[in-house]
Amino acid sequence: MNVRISLLWASTLTLGLAASPVWAETDRLTRFSTMASLEDGWEPLTFPNIETHTRYTLETEDGQQVVRADADASASGLIARVELVPGDSLTLSWRWKVSNIYEAGNAREKSGDDYPARIYVAFEFQPDKAGFFERAKRKTVEVLFGETLPGNALNYIWANQLPEQSMVANAYTDKTMMIAVNSGPSQVGEWVTVTRDLVADYRQAFGEEPPAIVGVAIMTDADNTGVQATAWYGDLTLVK
Repeated sequence: MNVRISLLWASTLTLGLAASPVWAETDRLTRFSTMASLEDGWEPLTFPNIETHTRYTLETEDGQQVVRADADASASGLIARVELVPGDSLTLSWRWKVSNIYEAGNAREKSGDDYPARIYVAFEFQPDKAGFFERAKRKTVEVLFGETLPGNALNYIWANQLPEQSMVANAYTDKTMMIAVNSGPSQVGEWVTVTRDLVADYRQAFGEEPPAIVGVAIMTDADNTGVQATAWYGDLTLVK
């Protein structure tokens, strides 16, 4: 994704959330398989400097409803705004499928920051752990956009070149860590199930305990590489 102003990406993942009931040991994300429309618990995630958006539709695959994402030199996503305290354990499970990988994709370069499939988990900003200049920069954007910005993020990707399970900082900001849960073409066209321990991943990525989760997003983007891809996303499930 083209993020020349990385805080614009963060500004779309806001904390404008209703108060949540006490956590129960079940998922807090609307299942794609039960949605009547894409607006049921999810909403579009778009970026001010990107005019061409990825197309998201509901589709039935093998008797189960999933979300299909079609990217053509485009970028946008779907986001569920939540407010969840991870505690000692919180897993995120999902299944996905892609039509192809990006030959020009490269998680270490800004020009290659595109993925046929990615899951984005955004965490609450912790001002007491931020430096003066970061707080000032964030405050400026918040005043301009009228939003409260999230902090660190985990980005689970279907990579091209990164070895599976590797973790690297995003090419634009070290506040987002990229984790290659799948990589390369060997499973292209197949449904792949992924389960991640968000607490363990956050500890490894940032060396501290995770704050509250404020957003979970899916995204298929190709605005940097200018290519095409289709991804299918099954239900995302959060379980303590």
